Amino acid sequence: MCRSRKSTDAIQPTSSNSKRRSFSSSFQTPKSLKPASSFSDPSPSTTSTTNDLASSSSNFYFNSSSYSLSTQTSNTLSSLRASLPENPHIYDFSLISSATTNFLSKRFPSSSSSSSWLCHLHGKQVVVFRRKLRRSIELDDLVHKLSVICRSHHSSLIKLLGASLSGNFVYLVYEYVKGANLGDCLRNPKNPSFTPLSSWISRMQIAIDIAHGLDYIHHCSGLETSFTHNHIKVTSIIVAEDSLTAKICHFGTAEICGEVSKEEGSRSLGRTDSKVMKIEGTRGYMAPELQFNGLVTQKCDVYAFGVVVLELLSGEEALKFMFDEGDGGRWVDRRLKDSFPVEVAEKMVLVALECLEEDPERRPEMKKVVGKVSKLYLESKNWADNIGLPTDISVSMAP
Repeated sequence: MCRSRKSTDAIQPTSSNSKRRSFSSSFQTPKSLKPASSFSDPSPSTTSTTNDLASSSSNFYFNSSSYSLSTQTSNTLSSLRASLPENPHIYDFSLISSATTNFLSKRFPSSSSSSSWLCHLHGKQVVVFRRKLRRSIELDDLVHKLSVICRSHHSSLIKLLGASLSGNFVYLVYEYVKGANLGDCLRNPKNPSFTPLSSWISRMQIAIDIAHGLDYIHHCSGLETSFTHNHIKVTSIIVAEDSLTAKICHFGTAEICGEVSKEEGSRSLGRTDSKVMKIEGTRGYMAPELQFNGLVTQKCDVYAFGVVVLELLSGEEALKFMFDEGDGGRWVDRRLKDSFPVEVAEKMVLVALECLEEDPERRPEMKKVVGKVSKLYLESKNWADNIGLPTDISVSMAP
């Protein structure tokens, strides 16, 4: 993960027209097992009951009051270790507890609302996230998901190294990437006029990185499976300090924690057991169907991507009302001045608005989005070459 600053909360939309009104001032177009650490803290309104990891049952039983296994812990740990490939680690909870000084170490200012700690495990600097399990999961399914996610490799994803379990919580261990989250790169509270993403090409680079990363998550080329992210937002996207490329955080959390489930014989993803499930998402990035009925699908990721693209182009916060007394027709971040291809920018807005369609069936698949954004990225490179703009300037993350 990366070092990031405190993110700001967005405003809950009140109607299906909120997504367009929120940008109205900016866009007037002619968008070894034992628990390790987790993603997000349980919400204050949610009562959590922490039971010990008991034994080696085929299922993890979880509801609003309990979480248990039905056989012997030692058998569970040994069988789980034996069934996993060498790459993903099943961390002993005692190891993670020791690395975080019994979780009393200063918490890492991460891109997630969950508790997280920057520490060293097996001589490697990592970020440990703690996240609450949301539903029952079969042991074999947990093993399979962890092994598949840990085998995934993509330059736009922050790699999951392993996990651990303790009571109602899963501890997820991710590689550490030095940088800042996209929200802080776009909106520096200490210096609003500064952004490391000060050129059009840098914005397009971020957009294409995110699009490729999401497409990989949705189709996982070569792994014969697919996932959904369910937490796409500017604060879950890290801009690496050394390259100014984007990396998506928290790949795998929704699958491992039980926020989404796959129906047999179908690639659709959805929420189950609505009486005990809590809708997971961030205000401003949640698709209408997710807010209204809790249905989590890959099209929800597409919707969130559209919001991120509009933020990337405007530099403004999602769902923040603005009144512009000046040039009401200017919807591209003013810090880019006039150094951007207007036609390409307009096409990028249209791509974002396609992703923000209220009807999920009308939103494009990420493969189609990648194709469009890739074409616009190449057009942007040609534009920069034609006017003689340098495209390989190194920029500091600090103002």
